[in-house]
Amino acid sequence: MKNIVILGSTGSIGRNTLDIVRAHPDKFRVCGLAVRQDIDQLYRQAVEFRPEIVCVFDKAAAQKLGGRLKRYGIRVVAGREGLLEVSTFKKAHQVICAMVGAVGLEPIFAALCAGKSLGIANKEPLVIAGDLLMRESRKRKVPVFPIDSEHSGLWQCLEGYPMSSIKKLVLTSSGGPFRKLKGSFEHLTPKRALKHPKWKMGPKITIDSATLMNKGLEVIEAANLFGMPSEKIDVLIHPEAIIHAMIEFVDGSHLAHLAITDMRPPIQYSLSYPERLNNHLPTLNFTQLKSLHFEAPDRRRFPCLDLGYEASRAGGTMPAVLNAANEVAVQAFLDYKMKFTEIAKTIKRVMQQHTPVSRPSLSQLLEADRWSRETAGLVMKGNKI
Repeated sequence: MKNIVILGSTGSIGRNTLDIVRAHPDKFRVCGLAVRQDIDQLYRQAVEFRPEIVCVFDKAAAQKLGGRLKRYGIRVVAGREGLLEVSTFKKAHQVICAMVGAVGLEPIFAALCAGKSLGIANKEPLVIAGDLLMRESRKRKVPVFPIDSEHSGLWQCLEGYPMSSIKKLVLTSSGGPFRKLKGSFEHLTPKRALKHPKWKMGPKITIDSATLMNKGLEVIEAANLFGMPSEKIDVLIHPEAIIHAMIEFVDGSHLAHLAITDMRPPIQYSLSYPERLNNHLPTLNFTQLKSLHFEAPDRRRFPCLDLGYEASRAGGTMPAVLNAANEVAVQAFLDYKMKFTEIAKTIKRVMQQHTPVSRPSLSQLLEADRWSRETAGLVMKGNKI
């Protein structure tokens, strides 16, 4: 029986993780849950799964929940201290990290230092602090399992092969809503950008898909996870989204990871590794696949992809700066305060103002995040930096 903690249990990754626990109650037990402020959904989860401890980052919301869960003997904690307590809970074996934003970084490192294996779903830990995280993972011999479908696919393809035999890693992309759009991107609206042709996602990640910044961030993640320089990581547009990742060996052979577009298989594998468990999800029907298409991304029309490569090459604090500036710029676009084409320009200007610190500490990474957000705000206001 593996005891798990879920940071971000009310989001889509958290809910899907709980689906897996329901399907395999003999394999997994929930001992801790954490959310930002959705106490109604957390209450229902806590009553069903009976963890020993839950955390609400918002302290006022945590006080409200405490009274409701008292009868079940479930301890409620709050704020930064609460997140650290849940992530290092003594009985936990693995922590699923799905709490969006920099707020999740400190508890992730605390869990690692406490010897808890990590399943990482959100991009921030591996983008902002991936190099530091993987160094600590190797030093402490504590595994880090990727849950993002593309990186889980790479992990599964790479299993058992020395990195010296690998020529290239390949991440695939659906291409987003503007892959086939002709003409200028100048007057694209948030409403139009939020209409993804394949998936329904949160607004921020949907805009990242529209700019291809999601793939720029994934290049950084892959470089950090697998110790592969970014020039050996390719992005390929694959609109059917059946192949999630590929590897090319030095002899020209390829391996590809194919699966349905569902987050539960990669979550389940991160929990059950090295064992593979049954599930009741649909599987690929190859007789129904009429064709698979591939094309190179248009880097001129989607400059955010190259910004991801640039940040990965620079290393140090630069990925943290890229990530923070992107978050600020995307939100400004969603608020109708910025044009779609200005997202990449804003990020680039912020990156140009930054001198990266090599091998930074967590506090230096968080300071780079803060600086980038402040600088992005100044750039948008047109102030001289």
